[in-house]
Formats: sequence, structure tokens, C-alpha cells
Amino acid sequence: MSTPTAEPPPETGTNRHARGQGTPPWWRRPWMIPLAAIILAFLLFAVPPYLTFDPAQSRMELREGSALHMPALSVHVIFGSIALVTCCLQIWPWLRRSYPAVHRTSGRIYVASVVPTTLFGFIITYLSVHGMSMKAATFTMEALWLVFTLVGFRMARARRFGEHRKWMIRSFALVLAIVTERAWLGVFMLIATPRLDTEYGGDHDLMMRVAGGTSFWVAWVVNLLIAEWWLQYRARPGSGKAVT
Repeated sequence: MSTPTAEPPPETGTNRHARGQGTPPWWRRPWMIPLAAIILAFLLFAVPPYLTFDPAQSRMELREGSALHMPALSVHVIFGSIALVTCCLQIWPWLRRSYPAVHRTSGRIYVASVVPTTLFGFIITYLSVHGMSMKAATFTMEALWLVFTLVGFRMARARRFGEHRKWMIRSFALVLAIVTERAWLGVFMLIATPRLDTEYGGDHDLMMRVAGGTSFWVAWVVNLLIAEWWLQYRARPGSGKAVT
């Protein structure tokens, strides 16, 4: 009489990962290279004028008579740049799995950079001369970015790593809006410029304020919606995928 044998468990992404078969090498993540290149190009363009703390170098219009605006903006840009670089490291699955100590260290640096970036962001939002829509968009994004980051850090401290990753993905979606906003601004400028005389009465500053405020709202809202869609997709029963 033969002894019955247990059926092998169904093949899942988790099982493959446990056997070392579910983790592609770093070069199998094709989105990492263009993402890193875009962030590098953005930083090389955006950061240098603010390293000198010289108001004459600012690419953003400063509030006249404010001695605080340029220093606050420079600190915001410098720490925001650190957040962008460490964000790129944090969302690289190969680095997290192969070098967890590097992942933890860069994560702490990310959190430590987000706090001053957002706090000084509140200051420059208050001092901004770019209209109420832009102020509302940036203040809301900065507040959510800070909250998501701190909640994600708290989840990691509590060793609730699944929740930690979800909150940090939301945080990363918002920091990347700093980059995608420039692309959206280009789109809205292409739409608005032919209407400068008809809709904006020839007022270029008004057109820029409308386009700038709209692009900032769209940038972070779209990024956050994509992040939420991705989290829901990965969590679907039967998807065979986990949030990584």
C-alpha cells in the first residue's frame, strides 16, 4: 500500500522569492536607470544656484524686502536634493534585498532630510509671491509628505514592515512630484501661451501663476493616485505580488 504524499504548495511570487528565484538582478529593473538619470539631470540644473545662498542667483521670484526667503529656499532645496537621491536608493529593490544595512542607513537619511525640507517649505510657501493656488498646492503637499514619512518611519520602528513600505511609497510619490511638476508646467504653458491675450489679458505673470499652481496640484495628486493604484494592484488576491 503506497503512502500518500502531500501536494506541493501552489507556486507564488513569495515562494519563488524564498528559493532565490524571484529576485531579478539589479539590471533587470529597467526603470531604475532612466529614473536615476532624470533625477541627476534635474539636480544638476536646479541645485547649483542655491548653494551660494545669493538672492541674485535664485530662479524663483523672491519676496521683496525679506531677508529670510533666500536662506529658507536654499536650505529647502539642499535637503530636498538629499531626499531625492535617497528616495532613488530606497525604491531600488535589489539594493534593499542585497544590502539591507545600506537601505536602513539611506532610509534614515531620507527621513532626516524630509523634516527640514518640509519645515522650510512651509516658510517659503508663506513667503511665496506666486498666488494662492500655488501656496495651497505646496502647503498641502509638504504637509502630506511630512506626515507620510513620519508614519512610515514609525511603522519601521514598530517592525510593521508591510505598512512601512506602503507609507513610504506614498512619501516617495510626493517627493518625485518635485520633478514631475516641471513636466506638467511645460504642458500647461503650451496650453496657456496661445491664450495669453484672450484669457489672461496679456498678463504674463497671471498666466504663469495659473499654470504654476495648476501644474503643482496635478503633479502631486497624479503621483499619489498612481501610488495608491499600484498599492491596490499589488494587494489584490491572486496577484502573486507583494509590495516591494
